[in-house]
Amino acid sequence: DRDPQKPSRPNYGSISSPPSSGSQQVPPGGTYLSEKIPIPDTGPVGMLEASREAWGPLMLSTQGTFSLRKLWAFTGPGFLMSIAFLDPGNIESDLQTGAVAGFKLLWVLLWATVLGLLCQRLAARLGVVTGKDLGEVCHVYYPKVPRIFLWLTIELAIVGSDMQEVIGTAIAFSLLSAGRIPLWGGVLITIVDTFFFLFLDNYGLRKLEAFFGLLITIMALTFGYEYVVAHPAQGALLRGLFLPTCSDCGQSELLQAVGIVGAIIMPHNIYLHSSLVKSREVDRTRPAEIREANMYFLIEAAIALFVSFLINLFVVAVFGQAFYQQTNQATFNICANSSLHDYASIFPLNNLTVEVDIYRGGVILGCFFGPAALYIWAVGLLAAGQSSTMTGTYAGQFVMEGFLKLRWSRFARVLLTRTCAILPTVLVALFSDVRELSTLNDLLNVLQSLLLPFAVLPILTFTSMPALMQEFANSLLSKVVTFSIMALICAINFYLVISYLPSIPHPAYFSLVALLGVTYLGLITYLVLEGQGYPGDEGNN
Repeated sequence: DRDPQKPSRPNYGSISSPPSSGSQQVPPGGTYLSEKIPIPDTGPVGMLEASREAWGPLMLSTQGTFSLRKLWAFTGPGFLMSIAFLDPGNIESDLQTGAVAGFKLLWVLLWATVLGLLCQRLAARLGVVTGKDLGEVCHVYYPKVPRIFLWLTIELAIVGSDMQEVIGTAIAFSLLSAGRIPLWGGVLITIVDTFFFLFLDNYGLRKLEAFFGLLITIMALTFGYEYVVAHPAQGALLRGLFLPTCSDCGQSELLQAVGIVGAIIMPHNIYLHSSLVKSREVDRTRPAEIREANMYFLIEAAIALFVSFLINLFVVAVFGQAFYQQTNQATFNICANSSLHDYASIFPLNNLTVEVDIYRGGVILGCFFGPAALYIWAVGLLAAGQSSTMTGTYAGQFVMEGFLKLRWSRFARVLLTRTCAILPTVLVALFSDVRELSTLNDLLNVLQSLLLPFAVLPILTFTSMPALMQEFANSLLSKVVTFSIMALICAINFYLVISYLPSIPHPAYFSLVALLGVTYLGLITYLVLEGQGYPGDEGNN
């Protein structure tokens, strides 16, 4: 039977199990969830229930006041989740946005981040209420064949994300070594850094979260330095941020806007966040604790994504101020007359607008603002690649365990994911130049956008089911907003496909594209129809 039994109250979540007292021990080879973080008790739970009857939603904690101690205890999963908003794919999308459109698309970045927060809110809510992550719930509700297809799409998204991390790290090593480390060498170095994180994982959950917090801080400082040096016009920046217009924009700006959404909202990140929240001890027999956990996780996620938004804003603003409509000839001249004159040859001698990527972006910064800007950029890029490495590993392990009930050791999981990511990347690095590697990064952003419905549709379906979520199911307003997000994503994907069809090298490839398209639309249609088929309260189909 693929449908769970409806629980008897007060156990919330139709597939959750009662919490155990104290820290839970997981067998060797466990994951991030091997350790449970206790939540400090700031007052009797019963007080919250009585207070809510008198004061309603104004009551924020079991003492009726906001508790920083509790917020600190819940802090961690949101910041690990936010790393996916800062990976090398996002950085490349940011700098291209600035170079192509200046400040005109900053409002797209802002609202894409807000949409990302709404999706992550649903993911956290599912994990808190049910005690299961999205992969585990999919295992319960979907039949075997569509479940396997769904799992494969998310694994593809994880491998694609890992490839972006490998690319970003390899380019960072190349810039830091002034080209002495070849790209393929940087790709191979990423094998070592993964096992460093596995070693770090043994020192406890809070230390691991603190280390990722350090990497986010490094990104904020490095990209913030570039922002200060470039000194963007604040008035134009604010207009681009809050006025949803794009005057004199063409297809390139529209494609860039589409790319922002694809880079910001990543499918495997929704699965990841629904698992990460399980690392906190929440008594799911008490609705007050569930409600409180939902609130604190939302606050923490909002803070984390605000930080990630600022970092992305720094990158867009720097390239929008200094490199918007900059020509290759002008860039060549500036680099040729700088201390980084050896890099000038990467820019062709013509008056076309310069095409930037994470490699040439660092070079341009160095030519315009001095070598320090180049090396600081490379350090920030390295932090972006490194911070994304372990979260991708966790996402892969959670997805595999959830969908397949297949428990691998961290070492085996890392070996599989990183091998799948490194092999194609090292081949591109060996037989082409850095520009081809950056082009691959752009295509991977498109891939993430195409695969996004396979995360958003399930999370929307399950969080809208009263049989599963009970009183914490999505409200009508939440359903309307999330369905609108889904419609927007599908429209974006349709536009992406139409835009890339003319670039298909040979007509014979159209048959392959058609086959993949039919499979893609078929799975999406199944998820939509299956979601409509779940009843509201009965808990069975």
